Amino acid sequence: MLALQDLLRANQPSTESARHRHRPHFPAKAKSVIWLFMHGAPSQIDTWDYKPELRKRDGQTYDGFDQSTGFFAGLGGPIMKSPFNFSQHGETSTWVSEIYPQLSQHVDKLAMIHSCYAKENNHAPAQIEMNTGMARLGFPSVGSWITYGLGTANQNLPGFIVMYDAKGRGTPKSRSISWGSGFLPGMYQGTPLSNSGAPINHLRPLPGRSNLTQQSQLDLLRTLSSSNDERTPKRPELDARIKSFELAYRMQIAAPEAFELNGETVDTHRLYGTDNPQCGPFAKQALISRRLIERGVRFVQLFSGGFNNEDSWDGHTNLDKNHRQFAGETDQPIAALLTDLEQRGLLDSTLVVCCGEFGRLPLVQTGGTGRDHNPLAFTTWMAGGGAKSGARYGSTDELGLRAAENPVSINDLHATILHLMGLDHEQLTFRHEGRDIRLTDVEGVVVNDIVA
Repeated sequence: MLALQDLLRANQPSTESARHRHRPHFPAKAKSVIWLFMHGAPSQIDTWDYKPELRKRDGQTYDGFDQSTGFFAGLGGPIMKSPFNFSQHGETSTWVSEIYPQLSQHVDKLAMIHSCYAKENNHAPAQIEMNTGMARLGFPSVGSWITYGLGTANQNLPGFIVMYDAKGRGTPKSRSISWGSGFLPGMYQGTPLSNSGAPINHLRPLPGRSNLTQQSQLDLLRTLSSSNDERTPKRPELDARIKSFELAYRMQIAAPEAFELNGETVDTHRLYGTDNPQCGPFAKQALISRRLIERGVRFVQLFSGGFNNEDSWDGHTNLDKNHRQFAGETDQPIAALLTDLEQRGLLDSTLVVCCGEFGRLPLVQTGGTGRDHNPLAFTTWMAGGGAKSGARYGSTDELGLRAAENPVSINDLHATILHLMGLDHEQLTFRHEGRDIRLTDVEGVVVNDIVA
């Protein structure tokens, strides 16, 4: 009887579901997203955007450069060549930095946008802008919008899961705002996993508390909630809290299995490099990402890099050392993730996105051998999920300072991601403070040239 009761209850639409049906606006290949966020901002001209002119003009003064472009105004020194060698790979003959020996083998799968730009030149505001479309507090993240629009395919796991720095170096500078639900109901916010101990706190029931006891507690909450429906019909915070209790109960059965890697083959562990001291922690998170996607999680966001500047891709003082370290932590796991998804037939339905919050300047930062922030240009790549394999869109100027051909804003990026998920960015809205608000605000154009 308990099982029947639970099944009948599961088939009854909730108040939220009755108001908002989870389905795409049009058919799409992508069913889920894995967003690889390189926290601290990799240099586009030292990774994917090859600029031979930097070597020719190394040490020269950049006449007319606006010294307020970077975060440290006035510290833009002479032009600096890349410390890394570049070579061409794949049938697309794509130029790739030497710091990506394994990812370079996948360039023909990638759709690259070389002409992205942002509005902010400081980490936290730029990360908030990249994740929510606005450099202000209170707006929902991309993952929240997508789970709001499409829901989750597994009712026993959160629709949106976040994994921040695998080596325990802290959250991104924007903290939980990057995966918050803003004014959307709380059930759509990201669920962060711990990088030590249990992935989610209190995942196992307290000793002596049976499933029947917990089910009875949830039934009592529903009864009390129903008795109050007529007096307070609008109560999104309470509804979200009750749903979180129900999800937590179901997760006690489903989640431990999803995070358990012992069942993976030796070959799979070797592919990702889970035993490699340098990349092992990030590799485990990449492998968990694939397992979550397999189990119907809609949106997984994986951060590389911790809170402090020296613990992220923020190569102000010594870009060579910084980028070699963080590329060494991520190159094999990301390449393995693409291989694994493809071998399992999941890449076509999984959109993989990789970027930072902005790029880096083509100048040396005075006092070191690194580069300052550059919101005027950076590279984003996508793979799978309806993105056109081998597509190359936009370009920067000869030194990589600014987007020159077909500039792509963050609103455009978001519109494109939603489109690949079958969502029209102009139709996906939520009524808040008297108007229908969307992820792309009043802007955003889909980059159709990278859509297969």
